[in-house]
Amino acid sequence: MTDPKRGGQSPLEMPPLAARSGPSGVAPEFAVVFREHHDFVWRMLRYFGVPAEAVDDKVQDVFLVVYRRWDDFDRAGSMRSWLYGIARRVAADLRRGTARAERRLRAVPDPPPAVDPDQALAQAEAAAFVERFLATLDEDKREVFMLAEIEFLTAPEIAAATGVNTNTVYSRLRAARALFDRAVRRFAPELRRTHGQPR
Repeated sequence: MTDPKRGGQSPLEMPPLAARSGPSGVAPEFAVVFREHHDFVWRMLRYFGVPAEAVDDKVQDVFLVVYRRWDDFDRAGSMRSWLYGIARRVAADLRRGTARAERRLRAVPDPPPAVDPDQALAQAEAAAFVERFLATLDEDKREVFMLAEIEFLTAPEIAAATGVNTNTVYSRLRAARALFDRAVRRFAPELRRTHGQPR
């Protein structure tokens, strides 16, 4: 049965679930994948520009594709790399389908509420600093740095997710880390001045 809210189109034009019978044991495995990787998919969709008001629906679309293509997953590969590719295509499909798609980079989620106001301020400043830094990088370095340092993917996982070779991943990551170290050194004196701390 098609979903009328999607205009009869399923994510990435996949056939409805009723059209295929999944292998036995998919449901329990799928539940584990959903639980362990939901937040990762959510952040990746935001990184790809999915608006906040649409991201929950798009997360469901990603995992619907995962369920329907369960047999396509290479068990020797990385689940997060596979999810990254699906999320990128779901986000691209949304951008093609609506003129209102948000294009602003949102690599770092808003910090959770904190009881300590000083801690909340420090977290907000750190998040803003990282966002400003990411905005200074070219797209290739930004993607690799975000996946390695924020999402903790390994270099082989990043290579599989982005389609570049591992040596290129390492090269881009080294360059991005060097830029980050310089940015941190510039940011530290500014932070001390803001908080009135001695040099």
